[in-house]
Amino acid sequence: MKDLEREYENTNKKKLLMIASAIIIMLVSAYGFTTLGMKNISAMQTFVAISKAFCGTLDNGADAASNKMIMLLRLPRIALAMLAGIGLAVSGAVMQSLTRNYLVSPFTLGISSAAAFGASMSIVFGVGLFFQSEVGMISCAFMASCICGCIVYGISRYIGLNPSSIVLVGISLNYLFSAMTATIEFFAKEHKLEAVVQWTFGSFNRATWDSVLITAGVICLGFVVLMLYSLKLNVMATNNDEMAKSLGININKARVICGMTSILLTATIISFTGVIGFVGLIAPHIARVLIGDNHFYYLPFASVLGGVLLLFSDMIGKFILYPVNIPVGIVISFLGVPLFIHLILMKRRSLE
Repeated sequence: MKDLEREYENTNKKKLLMIASAIIIMLVSAYGFTTLGMKNISAMQTFVAISKAFCGTLDNGADAASNKMIMLLRLPRIALAMLAGIGLAVSGAVMQSLTRNYLVSPFTLGISSAAAFGASMSIVFGVGLFFQSEVGMISCAFMASCICGCIVYGISRYIGLNPSSIVLVGISLNYLFSAMTATIEFFAKEHKLEAVVQWTFGSFNRATWDSVLITAGVICLGFVVLMLYSLKLNVMATNNDEMAKSLGININKARVICGMTSILLTATIISFTGVIGFVGLIAPHIARVLIGDNHFYYLPFASVLGGVLLLFSDMIGKFILYPVNIPVGIVISFLGVPLFIHLILMKRRSLE
């Protein structure tokens, strides 16, 4: 008995070490990427820029231009990349557990397509200063995503709140919002069509400290809620609904709270970044292979992996064809597809 307890404790320590190592890799990479590509600028310049920003002397000194570039362009972009990866990955992980379907992601349930539709409406048909502004476009994308999430859960609850109904309704709405976005693009003028297409690519070019702070606040609150449900998610992900009910879990309540929290995270992120679809699928798979499906460890590890994936994808897109900046939504698909196939092949070999 003591040997089993000791083995269990050692396994949990290894999992915590893996999570800590992933966090260190993410933060060190973020720090290194801050000054990457800047000529005659050392890595220590980031500390200088941050200290001057806190002291209110960012405009002073011979290195004022470099400090402004770091504080106003590089750091918000990197911070939003990490936060977007964290939020999309944890949302994808929770959705896969709720539906017991490892092919589900925020994109599958129509959230991303709804956001694209909302942004397209604002760009093409927006009238007035608000709807033609960046804030108006973000607000429309966010509201469309939330409306899509409410429709998914509303219809699913009406026909029976089970995993298959959520997935089927989500896929239907995904096609519906994609069709409506395509219709808007068909009738849009050339310059507005270009803006819609650029938004749907997904990028961090619009990153600001305001968007970083809003995203960070929503992710922190959502992550706390999801971690409180980690034990219930363990049961719901590995057992059918009847088994979960027999263990005293209100599965409908848990499914609504966790699902709507995931939708809120996804809606907040993609309203600022545009459509980034693949990280919510691949990061949970990698985490599940490496650390297991105990959600107390699985959710934090998946979120950090998502941050790492988007961070590296953004840097690759920024420098691989410099000075052309390839949107991160394109890069993450190119990186994620072969990695995803490799994981599937590895899993098949292990089963054999």
